[in-house]
Amino acid sequence: MKTKHLTTAVLSSLIASSAATSALAEDLTLCWAAWDPANALVELSKNFEAESGHTMNFEFVPWTSFADRMLNELNSGGQLCDLMIGDSQWIGGGAENGHYVKLNDFFEANGIDMADFIPATVTGYAEWPKNTPNYYALPAFGDVVGWTYRKDWFERPELQEAFKAKYGRALGVPTSLEELKEIAQFFQGRDIDGTTVYGAAIYTERGSEGITMGVTNALYNYGFMYENPDKPYDLEGYVNSDGAVAALEFYKDLYDTATPPGSSNWYMGENIDAYKSGQVALQMNFAFIWPGVEADPNVGGGKSGYFPNPAGPAGQFAQLGGQGISVVAYSDKQDAALEYIQWFAQPEIQAKWWELGGYSALRAVVEDPGFAESQPYAQTFLDSMAIVKDFWAEPAYADLLLAMQERVHNYVVAGDGTAKEALDGLVRDWTEVFEDEGKI
Repeated sequence: MKTKHLTTAVLSSLIASSAATSALAEDLTLCWAAWDPANALVELSKNFEAESGHTMNFEFVPWTSFADRMLNELNSGGQLCDLMIGDSQWIGGGAENGHYVKLNDFFEANGIDMADFIPATVTGYAEWPKNTPNYYALPAFGDVVGWTYRKDWFERPELQEAFKAKYGRALGVPTSLEELKEIAQFFQGRDIDGTTVYGAAIYTERGSEGITMGVTNALYNYGFMYENPDKPYDLEGYVNSDGAVAALEFYKDLYDTATPPGSSNWYMGENIDAYKSGQVALQMNFAFIWPGVEADPNVGGGKSGYFPNPAGPAGQFAQLGGQGISVVAYSDKQDAALEYIQWFAQPEIQAKWWELGGYSALRAVVEDPGFAESQPYAQTFLDSMAIVKDFWAEPAYADLLLAMQERVHNYVVAGDGTAKEALDGLVRDWTEVFEDEGKI
């Protein structure tokens, strides 16, 4: 009887221990866009699974439907996602609508300091309201619009000679948007190795966010501002300033004179395909594509170069991309999700993230003396992240974006009206949105 009693006690203890372990080990789901960095994160997260005992599942959605799918999930209080790598523009809605867990206490308790991250990524991905120490995400993936070019084409003596004869300067990395347009126009319709090529692949997509993420790289540099810096939501004369009108005209001219036929609805994927297949000399795209360019047998291995978005008359800026990682407030596994964020924030994990093709926003990684030489595009990434601006991050972001997509696409691609009319219409649209929000 004694032996039997001891055996039962030991068995009961083992069952209790197993149940406790089971309770600690969670199946977490991380939601993000379906793109190359997501594949790198799956690989990176294997280390977290091994260390924590948790199992990571992933829900990746193509960019063109990512916002619709995930914002619907958040707005409905869905429990699909425990962790969300949401777009930078979602941070306002995530905070004000209670979708994301506020992380200040967690950061303080675990020694995670936002001063350790690139400042633009903290402002862009983590803070709400902007420029206040209220954090709803950890910077997860630094990204920015930049340019890729066919360095091997630029270096051809016959093209160098022809370009200098026409423009009086060497064919090289442009220092201004006007120079970029001239280079794109130079290549437009040119014969290279028996193939007709074109100037530049730029963002023109209408359905999600594409043309907005493209045209802002001209707008910022010609003086466009989202609002009066001294009076929030005062738009007249800032959104539709003379500089903004000139920028929109520039972007339309670039589209009309220096892009491939049939490129009226292009975004990241179409631009990548056009560049890798040898159709264009230049490609506008987010920095996330650069590892894939370097690895590509047709355009990698020294055939391509990289440069930040060039300056315009009012300065040099580039459209911020990238995302922060948040804990979804509707998850019933928040403790385990916070473990993942704590693990992901570690410097050694962030260094590995960069090695795998992720763009770390941790200063210890990007300010390392060897970082700039670690990849052919590393210095361009640093230079680009130093000049970023971002779209509205207001809770009404989706309505603001839809209005801009329509107004800009109708003018740039469809040729409807004038640039001034398009921007005047955008002022009216945005003013109505902010009135409905009670902001003005």
